[in-house]
Amino acid sequence: METLFGHAKAGEAEALESSDDRSAIALGESEEVLRDDGVPAFPAETIATSRALALTDVIAPRAKPGEALIRLAYRMGVPGHALAAPFRRPSPIRVLATVNSPVTGDRAAGIALRAGHFLAHGVKQPIGQLDLEPGARLSPGLERMVHSFSWLTDLAASAPREDCIPIAERITARWLDANPHPGKGPAWDVENTGLRLMAWLVHAPLVLAGQDGTLKPRLLEAIEETAHWLDRKALRSGAGLAQVAGWAAVTAAGLLLPEGRPRRLYGEAALIRALGELVAEDGGTLARCPAAQMDAIRILTDLIACYEAVDREAPEALWVMRELLVPPLLALRHGDGGLGNWQGQGAISADRVAALIVASGIRTRPLNDPQHWGFQRLRGGQTTVQFDAGPPPRARHTRCGCASTLAFEMSDGPSRLIVNCGGAAMAGGQVPSRIGQALRATAAHSTLVLDDANSTAVLLHGKLGRGAETVEVERRLIEQNGREAMRVEASHDGYAARFGLTHNRILTLRSDGTELAGEDILLPASRKGKRGKVGFAIRFHLGRGVEAHLTEDKRGASLLTADGRLWQFRLRGDAAADAEVVLSCEDSLWVDGDGRPHATEQLVIEGLTSRGGGQFSWLLKKMG
Repeated sequence: METLFGHAKAGEAEALESSDDRSAIALGESEEVLRDDGVPAFPAETIATSRALALTDVIAPRAKPGEALIRLAYRMGVPGHALAAPFRRPSPIRVLATVNSPVTGDRAAGIALRAGHFLAHGVKQPIGQLDLEPGARLSPGLERMVHSFSWLTDLAASAPREDCIPIAERITARWLDANPHPGKGPAWDVENTGLRLMAWLVHAPLVLAGQDGTLKPRLLEAIEETAHWLDRKALRSGAGLAQVAGWAAVTAAGLLLPEGRPRRLYGEAALIRALGELVAEDGGTLARCPAAQMDAIRILTDLIACYEAVDREAPEALWVMRELLVPPLLALRHGDGGLGNWQGQGAISADRVAALIVASGIRTRPLNDPQHWGFQRLRGGQTTVQFDAGPPPRARHTRCGCASTLAFEMSDGPSRLIVNCGGAAMAGGQVPSRIGQALRATAAHSTLVLDDANSTAVLLHGKLGRGAETVEVERRLIEQNGREAMRVEASHDGYAARFGLTHNRILTLRSDGTELAGEDILLPASRKGKRGKVGFAIRFHLGRGVEAHLTEDKRGASLLTADGRLWQFRLRGDAAADAEVVLSCEDSLWVDGDGRPHATEQLVIEGLTSRGGGQFSWLLKKMG
């Protein structure tokens, strides 16, 4: 059978799901709580979603007399103790305070650690068999978990501290044996190193308060050595989340290690500049990735907790940045409270999102009309639509970039109706590595594809090449058949160079959420259009549990969700009358937030269209 990802053997999709269901470890025994569009009443002040990022929010804190000189001297290599206490001997290395961060980890992953396994993207890896050497080949998810020490947060969430200390000490000692000094490879990637140092400082009681008398001095020496390494390397890591993680860790070390004032001043200024390069005016990270957005919120929340641990007020810019980061993240929540599958991520669960928002202390509404973030959000009744109306992220910001321009997702209450495949960032776990690249392709998203080509070139190592450079967007409220409706029109030039066509997509959602009208329009990119025809396919990947049944005339389909909601899909206009345009139902897959792939289906409108342009209209209507 021919599928999106090549030719599959009979029963392969079913085997994929049944194998996944047998081997996966559940994150919890209860069902995810269904959530409405309102944000839970988190104990914090409400902020305005329209607030713009001002230049004064991202400049370095105003230096007191002498502080600018201290920063400059520290940057030039003058030791911190010589600046903080020039007439005294350096103080012994120790962690000055206990940090109580509100950030919580994955309890299931923590329980797996106590049982002797790392759990990454649904796959268990025995700790004793894991190679922690710098050159070891690990799956990306496991590699990040191991070397960033993010597993400490998971472990802390799984049991009382005294039960977690032995396993934390055992893994930390093994890691230090394999990585005694700074070097190369994934362990010394700036992002992993910054996250690791932050984890050591925030969770110091787990790794420094045990009975192993030899581990404490080794780890304290590693903490100081890592902080010194980041002092020099974070500046050279380029833009993006890596630099933010590195400078946040430098700042935390300045707060929590003796004679750290020069390091703190140096780190604060660099961190705020790095945040200004990562976060756009609307609060969205330039990676345009929900996981990166969550990572940025998590890093700032941990860092602010470090300030609180030493009774020091964090710079106002850090509070402002964290406030700005939350509304764009909420814009990607579906009716079930979980996130959409964007930029290689799975559908991150409602519980994980809610826990992070509670930890941040920010209460606000979703960002509906973004700028650089690019994800338009339409809401009517119980229907939520997410529309990727922004250009792909630049190479320096992306971790697992996808060619998803003008794709959309749609949910009705807790049921996801139209989705993207997602999961490319989780390849190497339960998602096979061999399909990781295909999951980044335009065809793995609910949008139009010309001649099986990507709208933006998908390169190795998560990078993107040339393609959609310009995306134009218009959003307005209109009246349709006596009812209000929200209309968003967007276009991209990703196919202009190869096919001489631009793709224009219009989505119109009725205010009661019962109808979503769509138009996919191909227009000549120049006055002189090309001759001939080109193949096209408009893909609608269906959510897990959605049953599709084509109508007899093959111009429509009924879509029944797992909880009994019925929608009708119909071709409209010229597409409905064109015999060369065919509607079919094919196999697909969808990846959840734990990296587990599920066999699903997709509706595909396909045929040939003139290189002079074409128009294809369709309608999704709720029937019950």
